[in-house]
Amino acid sequence: MPNIKTLLKNLGPGLLFACMAIGTSHLVLSTKAGAQYGWIMIIPIVLANIFKYPFFEFGVRYTNVTNKTLIEGYLNRGKGYLWFYAAITLVTTFTILAALYTVTAGLFINLFKISDVSLTTVALGLFIFISALLIVGKYRFLETSLKYIVGILFVALIVTTALVIFRGQVAEVEGFTPTPIFNEAGILFLIGLMGWMPTTVEASSWVSLWSIEKWKTQKQKPSLKESLQEFNIGYLLTAVLAIFFLTIGCMTLYGSNTVLSDKSVAFANQIVELFTTHIGSWAYVFIAVSAFATMFSTCMTAHDATARVSLDILGLLHKKPKELKGKTNFALAVIILAVVNFIVAAAFGANMLQLVALATFVSFVVAPIIGYMNLKNVMSADLPDSKKPKKWLLSLAYSGILFLAFFSIYYFIVVLF
Repeated sequence: MPNIKTLLKNLGPGLLFACMAIGTSHLVLSTKAGAQYGWIMIIPIVLANIFKYPFFEFGVRYTNVTNKTLIEGYLNRGKGYLWFYAAITLVTTFTILAALYTVTAGLFINLFKISDVSLTTVALGLFIFISALLIVGKYRFLETSLKYIVGILFVALIVTTALVIFRGQVAEVEGFTPTPIFNEAGILFLIGLMGWMPTTVEASSWVSLWSIEKWKTQKQKPSLKESLQEFNIGYLLTAVLAIFFLTIGCMTLYGSNTVLSDKSVAFANQIVELFTTHIGSWAYVFIAVSAFATMFSTCMTAHDATARVSLDILGLLHKKPKELKGKTNFALAVIILAVVNFIVAAAFGANMLQLVALATFVSFVVAPIIGYMNLKNVMSADLPDSKKPKKWLLSLAYSGILFLAFFSIYYFIVVLF
């Protein structure tokens, strides 16, 4: 058993990973999976969490042993690796944040019943508020605040899930026909779900960067075993919460023929109102807080991580890694990302699922390639043999690459033919 005091002291990167991961993939996609397809969707959720695990573990492992980020490792493998990752980051950065902030703005409008304020205005306020928090508070504030947010979120979700189970499965409407999974729409949803479950594989570098920042606040860097223990707790938490959201969607919506809206405000209203109708209006606060805390924490962590990743990539490409990692450049990166993603969010309007679809599909297609790049990093001469992954983890990694590659190829077949 890990030492509890040591574990709490090292708590950080794994916690941030959990906060980042339990956003759109959980609140939107897991809930929708349960609502539309039922309990069968627990299978792809569990498989995605299992097969993607090695690639995130490799990020923690590589950074702990080498004191370098995964992105530095890509450059060590060859400049082509770094350019490829830079291209993927460019595509996903300007879609993921816009999607996350749009969903969060919709939930905020619903939570505080401020229908007279536009979605764009609320999104702008969130961009400004979160950017200010990241610039002023930096990593230490991010980590500390998220400990409280995760605590609130976890308690609220446990209560909500327990209430849903106690209330029982919603009655099926007459003539209900289960939504087919293995048609074009079902396969595309399945790919989107697994593409962001628990999150995108390229986010493995985010954990790597957070680890570096965490160690700056400690007198002594944790051992590899301690770092992996801390990350594993965060990873397990994301898997459990995904099942919570699936349970909520399945118990309250499956069989009701309710179609969840593509509009973020309408989606938020459906989620909260249908839950309260099923459980009781007194449960509103638990459901609303769960949903909003989920998305707000995800916005904070994703915004912080994309700023750090962007600076790391630019620094390595221009051979000035240290010069670009200062406080001023971090603040500038946060502001630029906020401005660009606000423009994207405003252009797409309230059609959040268009943004989610674009980000998830791009991320899913490149997932096996990023997974292979992470594998190359931990199997390189950068790590001594004693610190390299064990055989079972390597076997799971190769299986994960094949698993992700199969669905990527199948996705192209479905779309093109």
